[in-house]
Amino acid sequence: MKYLDIDSWNRKQHFQHFISLEDPFFSVTVNVDVTNTLKLSKEKKASFFAMYLHACLVALNSIENFKYRIQEDKIAIHDVINASATIAREDHTFGFSYIYFDEIFKNFNDNFLKEKERILNSEELFPPVNSDDCIYCSALPWFSFTSQKEPVSGVKNDSIPKLAFGKTFTENNQIKMPVAISVNHALVDGYHIGLFFEEFQSQLDKNN
Repeated sequence: MKYLDIDSWNRKQHFQHFISLEDPFFSVTVNVDVTNTLKLSKEKKASFFAMYLHACLVALNSIENFKYRIQEDKIAIHDVINASATIAREDHTFGFSYIYFDEIFKNFNDNFLKEKERILNSEELFPPVNSDDCIYCSALPWFSFTSQKEPVSGVKNDSIPKLAFGKTFTENNQIKMPVAISVNHALVDGYHIGLFFEEFQSQLDKNN
């Protein structure tokens, strides 16, 4: 991890403006094509969720702004961004996971399965790891959506991106899935979200 030189950052004024707002987060929802990923998950008998989450993390880790986190009066730049995803239990509760990212899907999937096993065999809500080098994300497979709002932590300078993945649907012979992303505008602009969705779709398309 290292720290950003805010004084020489070309977004210094943008950062100072948005960080002064009561709620600097903004959200967008985009439908991504998961046709190939869903097909491959069935062929390999792998978790569809794990496969698209891995593709999502590959995309996020390729864009530096998504690695920025506000820590007091500094901006940390993490080396790697992991995932804190909600994992459901049979009693309809859930636990927060902490899944370490690995570019190799098999290694990432092993990390996912370990966290899933931990949560299914406990009643704990929070994971043993508490760090801001992650994203918060949830799967909402019961319904599709066109917009989504994340709960607000109330923590000053919260800067962890938050994502939600909805129920798949068919459109023009493609299987699509709504993805909502919420980011702190002090660190991330619409341009960076555009880069993310472009790379996310590219990673999903590679799953063939």
